[in-house]
Amino acid sequence: MASSFLDTVKTVLSGFIGVRRRVAHESARINPVHLIIVAVLCVVLFIFAIRTIVRIVVS
Repeated sequence: MASSFLDTVKTVLSGFIGVRRRVAHESARINPVHLIIVAVLCVVLFIFAIRTIVRIVVS
């Protein structure tokens, strides 16, 4: 389970950047539930980080 979850995290983070090798994509064992959870968490963290940076810059 841990390797599958780590593969999911790697997949989501490389999707944010837009870089992923075909071999890594084909060999990853990804649970769709993990994919949705990790993707939503990453989006929330990204929005929180952007809001925090904007608040620091504006104030």
